[in-house]
Amino acid sequence: MDAKVDKLNLVGLPERGLAEFFARLGEKPFRARQVLQWIHQRGAVDFSSMTDLSKGLRERLDELVEIRLPEVLSEHRSEDGTVKWLFASGSGQAVEAVFIPEPDRGTLCISSQVGCAMDCSFCATGAQGFNRNLTADEIVGQVCHASRMLPRRANELSAVTNVVFMGMGEPLANYRNLLPALDLLISDFAYGLSRRRITVSTSGIVPQIERLGDDCNVSLAVSLHAANDELRNELVPINRIHPIEELLEACWRYASKRANRFITFEYVMLKDVNDGPADAGQLVRLLANRPAKVNLIPFNPFPGTRYERSSPEAVFAFQERLRARGLVATTRKTRGDDISAACGQLAGKVSDRIRVRLSEKNRRVAAS
Repeated sequence: MDAKVDKLNLVGLPERGLAEFFARLGEKPFRARQVLQWIHQRGAVDFSSMTDLSKGLRERLDELVEIRLPEVLSEHRSEDGTVKWLFASGSGQAVEAVFIPEPDRGTLCISSQVGCAMDCSFCATGAQGFNRNLTADEIVGQVCHASRMLPRRANELSAVTNVVFMGMGEPLANYRNLLPALDLLISDFAYGLSRRRITVSTSGIVPQIERLGDDCNVSLAVSLHAANDELRNELVPINRIHPIEELLEACWRYASKRANRFITFEYVMLKDVNDGPADAGQLVRLLANRPAKVNLIPFNPFPGTRYERSSPEAVFAFQERLRARGLVATTRKTRGDDISAACGQLAGKVSDRIRVRLSEKNRRVAAS
């Protein structure tokens, strides 16, 4: 008996790929745009509902391909309105996505990998190790599910107005699947988001930063967390491969590719580790008079961590030191911590992990 062959999942296929698929069927390219709208704007999960396609084409699509969203294992809602979903990713694995509602926007934080190989010492995801990259349909499927489940925001295509790749995983280490996902998020026939409303966060994989600037140039956030190489080597081990000076040079080149483009530098506030006056002074020297914004993130503890959250007073003093020297500095409001959905807390479920602690050699492989 022949082995079962998985059908092509159209959820992660951008317009160009979908147009090529329809061309092979002898259909016109506009069919791709119709199907994109049905899946991503109207929430269709079967072809029978696509009434502007002929019955014959719908039957043929049903035979050849599928519309498959990630299986939802659980949903949790915070008192502050934050929603967290746990999605199955096969073989006992799971990843998380978080929706954060605000008066002027609805931000969805999505995952790009099952676990993470970057091993940042303050992150719950990194502590779980790494299993595999998510496919494009698994990445976009998180957005598709949220858009279908949440009430549409007035004058928007869905409740999701902003997407941030700040969930589980290092997006730039999954570049092959990241690009088609970004294509769908930007497409007018899918989610129609402005590039400024899509943020890719990276721990600092310099070659991929350069590529992203040429290929898509969405908003970029960099997990900096320290202003000197010695401390950043400890907190963000990829720094041993791409140290701060090399990373910042790539960031300034990225920003230069579009007018009025700023790089957001994320800085988690760790008590007595990186939150003192000297740390603030070093950060100012790195970023002053550059297209930079600093987002201070109160540390969110997780089981087994050795770090503590900086006091509100220490965070405020740090922020004021940056502002006094002309830097744009904000403090991220903690959302969803009662359901472990706050920044740095996403852990999903990672078993059969490939690695828990990476050697420098393996980090180079993960970053390539």
